[in-house]
Amino acid sequence: MERFKNILVLYDRKLGDEAALDRATILAKLNSAKLTVVDAIELPTNALFGSSAWGVAGGRQPFIDERQSHLDRLIHSIKQSDVDVCASVLVGKSFLEVIRAVVRERYDLVMMTADTLQGFRHCALGPMSLNLLRKCPCPVWVMQQKTGRRFQRILAAVDLDQSKGSPSAIDVKVVELASSLARIEQCRLDVLHAWNFSGSDLDTSRSEITSNIMNQLIERNKAVHEERMTTLLETIDLKSIDFGVYLPKGDLIREIQDFAVEKKVDLIVMGTAGRCGLSGIFNGNSVEYVVSDVDCSILTVKPDQFVSPVELNEYAM
Repeated sequence: MERFKNILVLYDRKLGDEAALDRATILAKLNSAKLTVVDAIELPTNALFGSSAWGVAGGRQPFIDERQSHLDRLIHSIKQSDVDVCASVLVGKSFLEVIRAVVRERYDLVMMTADTLQGFRHCALGPMSLNLLRKCPCPVWVMQQKTGRRFQRILAAVDLDQSKGSPSAIDVKVVELASSLARIEQCRLDVLHAWNFSGSDLDTSRSEITSNIMNQLIERNKAVHEERMTTLLETIDLKSIDFGVYLPKGDLIREIQDFAVEKKVDLIVMGTAGRCGLSGIFNGNSVEYVVSDVDCSILTVKPDQFVSPVELNEYAM
């Protein structure tokens, strides 16, 4: 996965942050990449709490200094393993500050432990994770808190849009990233595309299309998707990888969820357009629906033309 050369990992003292940092460190070392460890904190403004409470002369700066010192101690051992690593504290609206840092420093991957909403089925993602998945311009890897040190199974979910006659760039990215991780983890890779055929649910007894003709149309449609999958995989080096291909007929979100649960997938890699509604790839809602009913990590990839809606000077504290 040599494409990742400038990695940001969020370390804000959640359960699971140590595992996320370990995985980011391994990835940085394998890629000879720069690693930045950040703690994003939101402090009350002086207007609400008064300068004596959170002014520089009060509790604000010492609090920031303490968090910075903690990060500095944390990365000391990482430096000993010949990783180019630094640490910083971001102050402000957390997800905004992380995205601004990505834009300023040109990070090509953000890694973090999922923030979760308690009381929901499974582990519903919290606002930090969701905002980064929707708005961060670079790939975002959200790890579940229970994530261990080694994956057993990775799922690459692809859209197979070939409106221009060749595999879409984002599908290629998804499988390349998933296959690279599968090599690193020495684990199984599954490539899945869920397809459907409009009209296949018609009552053929009330139409001029016989069930035999309908079945033929469905099989032809399936063959088209199989051919597209073959074309996609031919562009990617999958040598030495244990992989399988799945083309279930059904709803995209449901098929991904069912597969992830049934096969005990550790990581789902998929493309997303955030909320900008681009055709040909999964939209932000698709990703959120997928993760709402599974208990695994997710790595999302944006298209090259994606532009974050977050501006550098927006909502500054």
